[in-house]
Amino acid sequence: MSTENEGNEGAAVPAVPSVPSAPPVPAAAPENTPDGVTPPTAAASVPDSGADATTYQEQSRPQSQPTSPPSPGHQPYPAPQPLAPQPPAAAGAWPPPPPAVPSYAGGGGGGPVWGAPVPPSPDAPRKPRANGLIAAVAVAALVAGGIGGALGFWAADRNGDGSSNGSTTVAASDTPKDLRRAAGTVAGVAAKALPSVVTIDAQGGDGEGGTGTGFVYDKEGHILTNNHVVASAADSGQLTATFSNGKKYDAEVVGRAQGYDVAVLKLKKPPSGLAPLALGNSESVAVGDSTIAIGAPFGLSNTVTTGIISAKNRPVASGDGSSNKNSYMSALQTDASINPGNSGGPLLDAGGAVIGINSAIQSTSGGSAGQSQAGSIGLGFAIPINQAKNVAEQLIRTGQPVYPVIGATVTMEEKTGGAAISAAGASGTAAVTPDGPAAKAGLKAGDVITKFNDTVVDSGPTLIGEIWTRKPGDKVTLTYKRDGRTATAEVTLGERKGDS
Repeated sequence: MSTENEGNEGAAVPAVPSVPSAPPVPAAAPENTPDGVTPPTAAASVPDSGADATTYQEQSRPQSQPTSPPSPGHQPYPAPQPLAPQPPAAAGAWPPPPPAVPSYAGGGGGGPVWGAPVPPSPDAPRKPRANGLIAAVAVAALVAGGIGGALGFWAADRNGDGSSNGSTTVAASDTPKDLRRAAGTVAGVAAKALPSVVTIDAQGGDGEGGTGTGFVYDKEGHILTNNHVVASAADSGQLTATFSNGKKYDAEVVGRAQGYDVAVLKLKKPPSGLAPLALGNSESVAVGDSTIAIGAPFGLSNTVTTGIISAKNRPVASGDGSSNKNSYMSALQTDASINPGNSGGPLLDAGGAVIGINSAIQSTSGGSAGQSQAGSIGLGFAIPINQAKNVAEQLIRTGQPVYPVIGATVTMEEKTGGAAISAAGASGTAAVTPDGPAAKAGLKAGDVITKFNDTVVDSGPTLIGEIWTRKPGDKVTLTYKRDGRTATAEVTLGERKGDS
């Protein structure tokens, strides 16, 4: 539909000039014409071509198209479509009659005046304005995006001291609420346990000494640690315990068990409000459970490391650093980083309960030349807390340890296929104590013990470590070999008081 008569609705139909033989070329569009509106086009007159002239109607076309022929690569305007031919006009008649309206355009008479705009039918439904709504939403989105981008650039520019090349880093929240750590996280466990862990400084009378770790055992000021941490200052020397807040207290030895590698100290003037660490159950620990170790490796107090339980019931023999006597344990193995100075510190489970006392490490260096102390290679060993608790209670009550025994001397050789009862005991005594637990169960020198209850025994240290996890009076089943035959014996464990 042409827009030539737009704005003249209801006016008289003007005189129609001669029908052009070709589509007239519109004048250039006036400036500032709104997009999408075709301005009225001036009609052009050409000489009348006669009664057989054919009338054309101009197609509406964009106002910005040039009047010159289209250049290569551009699409030309659609060709004008001819209307139905009209009968010859009477000679000299002006204006000529309007062309017949084709049937496909709603012809048939009774239509509007030719050239006048067709008013909408009152009953015709109005077309929905969905396109206008979509356009409005799109415009709003573009405006919002533009505003957001401008604000972001402005903020970045201000952070960069007015320069567009300034930093646009974002600061993390530092509110107290956001800095709190959940109780089950490593940070939460460490924060709760650290105030109850102490760094022990042991200085012997001969000038020798070292650093280790301990932790608060009860509210009376008892500190649980390793025997080898305090051995150099146990008889004559000075012991101090420093808490994580830096406060230092003098301490003294209450009792120590060299065979278990356990010692109990007591603060001489304990502070009020001591918070003992909760003791867990080392029997319920499973391989793969998370572990947290706290200590002072190489003197670096309040160090926290993490790992897992790598194995249980690991036979370990370790020395106290001041004698040739060994300690034996059926240890918890962990890959948490443990180094010299961690000894005596707590091995915690994921909930913060003590499941062991860090005591020994396996190392490839062995303190070779150029390295005075070995470091962690992920093989750390801890005394199970169930055993350490029994020893600690005995030391607090009596000041001396009590060991369960079977009343037989076994060899300390490794990889013998079991714990072999020696031919003779220490200092020429009998290998099997007369009327002792082993003798009463029928064991003899030369027998090789291969099982302790359900635990396989592969050496003497393994057997001793297993025995010392029990108490005097416990009944155990020993499986042994004699002359190629396997037998079992039920043994009631005896006791030995003190270190000999």
